[in-house]
Amino acid sequence: MTNKAFRINRRDLLIGGLSSAAVLALPWPISGPAFAAGGKLRIGSLKFGSLGWLLKTVLDEGLDKKEGFELVPVDMANTGAAKIGLLSGDADVIVSDWPWAMRQRSEGEAVRFAPYSSALGAVMVSGDSPIKTLGDLEGKRLGVAGSALDKSWLLLQAYFRKETGKDLASVVSPIFGAAPLITEQVRQGRVDAALNFWTFSARLKGEGYRELVSMDDVLAGLGINPTPSLVGFIWDEKKIAGKEAEIKMFLSAIRKGNELLATSDAAWERLKPATRAQSDAEFEALKAYYRSGIPNSWSADQTAAAEKLFNLLVQLGEKTLDGGKVKFDPALFHGA
Repeated sequence: MTNKAFRINRRDLLIGGLSSAAVLALPWPISGPAFAAGGKLRIGSLKFGSLGWLLKTVLDEGLDKKEGFELVPVDMANTGAAKIGLLSGDADVIVSDWPWAMRQRSEGEAVRFAPYSSALGAVMVSGDSPIKTLGDLEGKRLGVAGSALDKSWLLLQAYFRKETGKDLASVVSPIFGAAPLITEQVRQGRVDAALNFWTFSARLKGEGYRELVSMDDVLAGLGINPTPSLVGFIWDEKKIAGKEAEIKMFLSAIRKGNELLATSDAAWERLKPATRAQSDAEFEALKAYYRSGIPNSWSADQTAAAEKLFNLLVQLGEKTLDGGKVKFDPALFHGA
């Protein structure tokens, strides 16, 4: 096909480490009460992860029905497929990072973004590791979830240079790989530290590992404050024309689902099997990380912080932003 909606290449499918884990999703099928009388909204999703916990809560509580629409999950093979699903119209909403959405908007797609989570990853080390400071990483093996294009890796390098005056990529041995692989590498002692997504960092914390530095600390150290939610719900206003009411209902249901997860331990007990936690400590760490990342409504301060982060990523050579060809557009952010 030559339709503009399919202008997506391998570079587009490389998702930054600040966002990849967040798009992992759903433990289907889920049964529930009769469908609402309102319209349907199709949410592109994968099989596992924190998005699934939120959507399961929405469905189990019937929050979509109460708002007047039907939430319909659309199974996606991977995060790249979810992006293609949004651009092709096979899904009405997906979760991804706003720098990717900003690129689509600069190419003419009428995409919008509403925050899903501000939870970020961290550099994790074992509880008894001699690594106590960033400088102690020198000469060590550092596992990095994702690739050399990963946003977290780029930002960590900038922060390391600011703190130590040295080039992180030159003083450590970086080992890139998928998040589960990097997690196993640090467990087996094959790497000395691991830069990983928040769900994997939380699981390690539940096993007794500790944070050397969080990506929240990295962003704050680079002057990005407040920390803007990097991942969120993305939809195309042209492709969902006629479903504006369902989008509003969806965002309201999501907010109410998060309010429940922020306050109800009983709601989390229902989710415990879906988290696949191997211990109570791991489960509690996942819960705490998730709750810490529940976002507030998008604000002007967050838009300003997002623009500052955008400019920094361009400066650091974030490839999906085409070396500055993509322009920051505050109209991307719903509610700004």
